[in-house]
Amino acid sequence: MHWILTRNIHSAGCSLEGLRFEVVPSWFKETLEKSSFASPYEYAIETAKQKALEVANRMHVKHLRTPDIVIGADTIVTVDEQILEKPVDKQDAYRMLSRLSGKEHSVFTGVAIIHCSSKDNQLEMEVTDFYEETKVKFSDLSEELLWEYIHSGEPMDKAGGYGIQALGGMLVEYVHGDFLNVVGFPLNHFCKKLVELYYPPPKHSICHIKHDSVPPVDTFENLSDGENESSNFAEHKGANKLDNSRTHPSGPVYNSEDHYCVKTGFMVPLENTAKSLPTILELIDGFRASKALFVACKLKVFDHLKDKGSLNAVDVANEVGASLCGMERLLDACAALGLLEKTPQGYSNTDSANTYLTSDGKYSLHGYIIHSNEHLWPLFTNLEFAVKEGTRQNHRAFGKKTEDLFKDYYHSQEGKQRFMAAMHSIAHLTARDVATAFDLSQFKSACDLGGCTGALAHELVQIYPNLKITVFDLPEVIANTSYFQPSGQCTAPVTFISGDFFKDNLPEVDLYILSRVLHDWPDEKNHTLLSKIAAVCKPGCGILLAEMVLDDEKKTRSTALLQSLNMLVQTEGKERSGFEYRCLLEQHGFTNVKIRLTGNLLDVILCVKT
Repeated sequence: MHWILTRNIHSAGCSLEGLRFEVVPSWFKETLEKSSFASPYEYAIETAKQKALEVANRMHVKHLRTPDIVIGADTIVTVDEQILEKPVDKQDAYRMLSRLSGKEHSVFTGVAIIHCSSKDNQLEMEVTDFYEETKVKFSDLSEELLWEYIHSGEPMDKAGGYGIQALGGMLVEYVHGDFLNVVGFPLNHFCKKLVELYYPPPKHSICHIKHDSVPPVDTFENLSDGENESSNFAEHKGANKLDNSRTHPSGPVYNSEDHYCVKTGFMVPLENTAKSLPTILELIDGFRASKALFVACKLKVFDHLKDKGSLNAVDVANEVGASLCGMERLLDACAALGLLEKTPQGYSNTDSANTYLTSDGKYSLHGYIIHSNEHLWPLFTNLEFAVKEGTRQNHRAFGKKTEDLFKDYYHSQEGKQRFMAAMHSIAHLTARDVATAFDLSQFKSACDLGGCTGALAHELVQIYPNLKITVFDLPEVIANTSYFQPSGQCTAPVTFISGDFFKDNLPEVDLYILSRVLHDWPDEKNHTLLSKIAAVCKPGCGILLAEMVLDDEKKTRSTALLQSLNMLVQTEGKERSGFEYRCLLEQHGFTNVKIRLTGNLLDVILCVKT
């Protein structure tokens, strides 16, 4: 039988051993009005049901195949009868976790099991649903522990602001009920429901499995495709007949946790798929997805689609000067990747595309994407040589070799602005998290060394209006900063000073900011820079670093580890662990080193001169 899950059950701590299944993300927009439900669990059940119905309809209508079973699930956290969503920012996470501190709350998971069949090309569905409730009690949480957990970044994609299976487990005093339900899927109840729906197998085929942390569950064997035909399903208690008129009109909806997902184009027999194979296939296919995104951005496909409703492939091809066959395939690929929505009327941007991929989006990464396509992509094609030789690959990628990192970018006006746009993209996206990672109100003046367009500096003066801040960067950079200045700012001005921080005198301030600077250079160069800073620093002055911080064992945080490979092919620098940064700073008299993992692209380190 063909089973489809509308969520990744592996994330719920189980693999549903013995069932062959396919994971299909639902496109259902979770906008149900919570106040219209008599109890929270009814909301969870209805959301799970709508997720599953959308997938069943889409598979039947769009993909012309009818699954046997679609399973939908939705987990919510409630306290005082109020449903807690995923936090929108750190303050919202603090509000949620403060409400849970010292209290018992409920975790509900609604599950919908939909049996599908096709008659005269019409989809028929039978629905069975249930819910599971687990009681969880938090300890009394100190302010310090709350903020430590929030700064880890873990709460930001979790309902209720915590994940019990990870760091959030340290907040929990006790759990009454199914632990896996809190993780995200009530496996025990689900297995019993399957037995109930499909009739118990003969006694000789039942085995009782007991685990220390999971309640006993009856499992069954020999559930072949030929057993328990769909005609029997309508007799089951509580099943409701539905038609296929509830196809959801919207396209795919992706939140921040989906921005980095790549769907493989390979078809793999489900029964032969090893647990790790989908991940491996996604990695094999990943370069194609990246290049599709790069090309769409270079052709400004997302700009053309913004605020225009839906356009068909002919319209988009004509606007960007591309072939119809090529553009149609590119648009379909972008839709499959969740970057566009495709309907019978045409293609349109997702909310994520409008925010991140248009050149004027609120947190546009367009500049960084173009830089990745034009500069990083050619370098990475020479990764094999970089690994073998341990040297940067500019000479192979661009036919020239230079000892000055930034001359590669600044050889032309176009190169300067492209590089600055890339740096501005990352700085603007991360500025709020960097600026708020620590309380910086003790500092009266600051200098952002290598601050480029001043995106972080402008964020800082909005949060700390009394902070006098200077951006110090190369003359080639300062000459082009006017292209990136925010309009209509009613905050204290930012001062720009040109110079080379390795050669020229540094301004004397209370706080020196190094955002994405130290990773560009080997230890020798960083010691030179830190020595200069230490020489002008008075006791109590500080350094604020913004970098991707590796874990001390360099085993996790794959984005940062891939970035370290990136530094191998284009610079002499590297990404470092928290321990390495601490040692580097302490050698120059900077102590009380504090590290915050923001959950964004950059982490933050603060230290003071003794």
